[in-house]
Amino acid sequence: MADPRGFLKAGRETPERRPVDVRIRDWSEVYEPFSPERLSTQAGRCMDCGIPFCHNGCPLGNLIPEWNDLVWRSDWKSAAERLHATNNFPEFTGRLCPAPCETACVLGINADPVTIKQVEVSIIDRAWDSGWVTPQPPERSSGKAVAVVGSGPAGLAAAQQLARAGHTVAVFERADRIGGLLRYGIPEFKMEKSHLDRRLVQMAQEGVKFRTGVEVGVDITFEMLQRRYDAIVLAVGATRWRDLEVPGRELSGVYQAMEYLPGANRVQEGDIDLAPIDAAGKHVVIIGGGDTGADCLGTAHRQGAASVTQLEILPTPPADRPQEQPWPTYPMVFRTSSAHEEGGNRVYAVSTEEFLGDGGRLRALRIVDVESVDGRLRPVEGSSRELRADLVFLAMGFTGPEVSPLIEQMGAPLTERGTVSRSDDYATEIPGVFVAGDAGRGQSLIVWAIAEGRAAAASVDRYLSGETNLPSPIPASARPLTV
Repeated sequence: MADPRGFLKAGRETPERRPVDVRIRDWSEVYEPFSPERLSTQAGRCMDCGIPFCHNGCPLGNLIPEWNDLVWRSDWKSAAERLHATNNFPEFTGRLCPAPCETACVLGINADPVTIKQVEVSIIDRAWDSGWVTPQPPERSSGKAVAVVGSGPAGLAAAQQLARAGHTVAVFERADRIGGLLRYGIPEFKMEKSHLDRRLVQMAQEGVKFRTGVEVGVDITFEMLQRRYDAIVLAVGATRWRDLEVPGRELSGVYQAMEYLPGANRVQEGDIDLAPIDAAGKHVVIIGGGDTGADCLGTAHRQGAASVTQLEILPTPPADRPQEQPWPTYPMVFRTSSAHEEGGNRVYAVSTEEFLGDGGRLRALRIVDVESVDGRLRPVEGSSRELRADLVFLAMGFTGPEVSPLIEQMGAPLTERGTVSRSDDYATEIPGVFVAGDAGRGQSLIVWAIAEGRAAAASVDRYLSGETNLPSPIPASARPLTV
């Protein structure tokens, strides 16, 4: 245990965010530095519970009490080793995960939980700065080759695990850069891409081959991939976005979030000078109250939007944990992200009836208040009104993997949810073909994607070698389909 009285002596503390008027002028990450001394105090609040529910809250099973104790004792290198024991990419999860481990923290029953996420990201950032993160190439080659299709967190985790097990691994990505949504869906102010790039360098030094600009099913057929590789991991994500089929959807100015965000990221990569969709001086409406909507919000602020309004069909969440969502579940409560702190207006319990335009160009939305009647959302009579909008971004989530030429060529059955059907060991009905991440699970969190990538890698290794030393997965069917 770290400090036996730590949780009694110190309250929860997290890093401050940079001033709003400063940070919206750049694309750098929003948090101020957090001193090692303050972090040690926060790590010392961990109670080393007899049953650490944070393990259950974390899909990766991170050894949270262990590395909290090591940080409190200033043994940062050992803390980094324990962190990497369960997580290939803590610099990603430490920035992007909503931290279900913290809502499961035992201290959180009647006090503020431990700042687990901040301890995690501080450990890995120090590890990189100290040169402790080095390539781990295998001692010998298995003589087997694996193709990983998709380079998001699930694909990258599977690729790294399999390469370290001695297999020859090639990652195929249809985009021009590796990273999937990490590269083009996550704005720079949430995670600077230098964190992704240096991890890719490590993976390349471990033997992973990256093939960008290759769409499997188009540039290379699934059959060709089967002939060249002993196993295939499908990690293409759940990129089929949910649309809003109301009158006026065809108007110019109505876009999906993932038609908007990649362009802003490409500007930050230096690929283009101006984003194809720019919110500068425009009145922006975002439909969808989740993380993707917040990403659009922060991006529009930095582009200089005249106004931003975010719409959510559900009512305003409560400030405190609802009775029907008891500890240690992840509660649906009102949260304020850094993007929300920067401005804009959040409107709850409204539905969009129609997009209104002039000459084919969007000018407004017709929205209406909704209320729950017998468990269904119904329009409130007399509440219909117009909301000015030059741009609308649809951020309503994703419904599964795209029905692409690859999926069609595979011929693998899909589930009722539109995901690729798989067994408990992540295998499809096609011998040697496995599915990891959102393609098999449905839209979920980065921490789940990494966990599934690691789990699928163990199954692939067992399939190729007859046994595996990689961390054993829990069955896919045992993984809950919620946060």
